[in-house]
Amino acid sequence: MPAQANRGYYRFPAIHGETVVFVAEGDLWQVSVKGGLARRLTTHPGEESSPAFSPDGKTLAFTANYEGPAEVYTMPANGGLPTRRTFEGAAARVAGWTPAGRIIYSTTRYSAPPGLQLATLDDKNHTERIPLAQAAQGAYDAAGKTLFFTRFRFQGSHAKRYKGGTAQNLWRFTEGAEAAPLTASYAGTSRDAMPWNGRVYFITDRDGTMNLWSMDEKGGSLRQHTKHAGWDIKSAAQQGGRI
Repeated sequence: MPAQANRGYYRFPAIHGETVVFVAEGDLWQVSVKGGLARRLTTHPGEESSPAFSPDGKTLAFTANYEGPAEVYTMPANGGLPTRRTFEGAAARVAGWTPAGRIIYSTTRYSAPPGLQLATLDDKNHTERIPLAQAAQGAYDAAGKTLFFTRFRFQGSHAKRYKGGTAQNLWRFTEGAEAAPLTASYAGTSRDAMPWNGRVYFITDRDGTMNLWSMDEKGGSLRQHTKHAGWDIKSAAQQGGRI
């Protein structure tokens, strides 16, 4: 019982090498992949979420509401002063990084609610929009040429096995070509694409619980990797083949 009482509520994991960063109590924390004592990285009164390591592991991008609407911030991966990177004046949420070191984020700035669009941000804060409608999350393959993205944001009801018109689903987009659906054959939720080594790992509730699955880059050859029953996987992160 004492061990249960001491457990926190840990969310939004990010991984790089032997280090995991996660969110608890509205702040960012760092811990070894082997476990142990976690170290608090932020103490700001605002809330942080959605951390993501840069490709070299030296920088964390994250979402925070320090000055009003949620915006994109960065700081050194081992802690330090946060730097505000976006000034959207609307909800902006970190989705990850490109292999070339640009931050990927979603924003409502460029479309009417409930529309979302993905954009990338370079080290000089220059923004480039990705020409996709209703794209809420995204991750590039290792070559940085193909984006695997989630269409629609979380619909907000927390309904189990939701199969309505805004169920999240996965698509593939290569510049110069039309985006193609990957999970259209399933009416439920598929999200959090994590491409690695010719496959795309993702979270889906096709067995009744949000579990980790994978498919090939064209949406075929499905494999189930976790078999949790009843308790959903809420989010996941991948780096170097580790999830």
